[in-house]
Amino acid sequence: MSLLVLSLLIVGLMVVRVPIAFAFIGPSLAYMLTNDQSLGLGLRMVAQSTASFPLLAVPLFILLGSLANHAGIADRLFDFALALFARVRGSLGYVSIGCSVGFSWMSGSAVADAAALGKLQIPAMLRDGYSKRFALGVTGSAALIAPVMPPSIPAVIYAGLAAVSTGALFAASVVPALLMALGLAVVVFLWVRRDPNIRRTEFNAARVWETGKRVIASLGAPVIILGGILSGWFTPTEAAAVGAAYMAVLGFAYRTLRVRDLPKVLVETVTTTGAIMLIVASANLLGYIFARERVPQEISELMLGLSSDATVFLLLVFALSLILGTALDAIAVLTLTVPILLPISATYGVDPIALGVLMIVSQMIGLLTPPVGTVIFVLQAIARTTMSEVFWGSLPFMVPLLLLCLAIIFWPDAILYLPQELGL
Repeated sequence: MSLLVLSLLIVGLMVVRVPIAFAFIGPSLAYMLTNDQSLGLGLRMVAQSTASFPLLAVPLFILLGSLANHAGIADRLFDFALALFARVRGSLGYVSIGCSVGFSWMSGSAVADAAALGKLQIPAMLRDGYSKRFALGVTGSAALIAPVMPPSIPAVIYAGLAAVSTGALFAASVVPALLMALGLAVVVFLWVRRDPNIRRTEFNAARVWETGKRVIASLGAPVIILGGILSGWFTPTEAAAVGAAYMAVLGFAYRTLRVRDLPKVLVETVTTTGAIMLIVASANLLGYIFARERVPQEISELMLGLSSDATVFLLLVFALSLILGTALDAIAVLTLTVPILLPISATYGVDPIALGVLMIVSQMIGLLTPPVGTVIFVLQAIARTTMSEVFWGSLPFMVPLLLLCLAIIFWPDAILYLPQELGL
């Protein structure tokens, strides 16, 4: 079986909506059989690819996010932000962004963020006179902060694939995530400043105090996770375990999490982890085939023939990530492309941490683009609307995200400042 036939089989299976993991693994095993490769070797590679200590953080961070969701943390963040920004014009837009930043420290997943906050924010915006497109756009784009801001599940996957420090990648992601929030806030300001239909409420200091007291303990989770990792007290895996335990204690203390909720939390964690690990395992076998066929070397020679400039290389990576992100899950894109692009980036002298941040940010945009934008499907179900309305509402908010990617490309050293200062 040639590489062309393998690729056509994978694309064909994906077109008929076969799950990505099985679309990868079926043709890959067929390739192994038809090219005198051991089928046992292929199955061992699939089984062993997830046996990695850094990847152990993935189910723990998913558990942390699920516990935070069931403990009602999103509701508390929403109430506090709503009280704080009461008199600001377009307050619910800023509330959406602020809640996403706060919840991102605990979830690490755009889908979890959109599901937890969307059901609160979208109906509230529609009641207060915001357009449906605005409500969908700001909620969906703000949810993209979660996979960039630590603890980021894509960052854990990338760190495991690229053999780089997860803590360094977390530290490098903080500033881009905050810039995402700032850029989205600018779009909110421009959108709402001339909308006469938006209602404002009176500022109430007592309500700010009351809602602030209810949310302050929740903010201990990011302090424990990031503080523990960046100070060297915990590995990311250990920090995830401690953070999950803290969130469970918090949920029981708030009386929003009950013992009977735990089976549902664990089922959610296992289901999500299984889907991610299946993609990682199947893509690992496909990566072996690409390496055997010298795909990285061929692409490297092609790119070097086009230009020896690192900026041009990063622009090509950006374009590739955007295109693949519209059709594939971000985890699948990372597991497929990192083994190919990482050796090439070394030829160009690109730091692997900067490459990782660029790939993660650019692929998150794909979560809001058809045909496989998973955040689109979540918001479509919550608002009972069409895919096109979610996409068109999100389009203005993609502008600052695209500009952020270009900033990373032209000034990659800027995002490396924080991990370097922390000695990571």
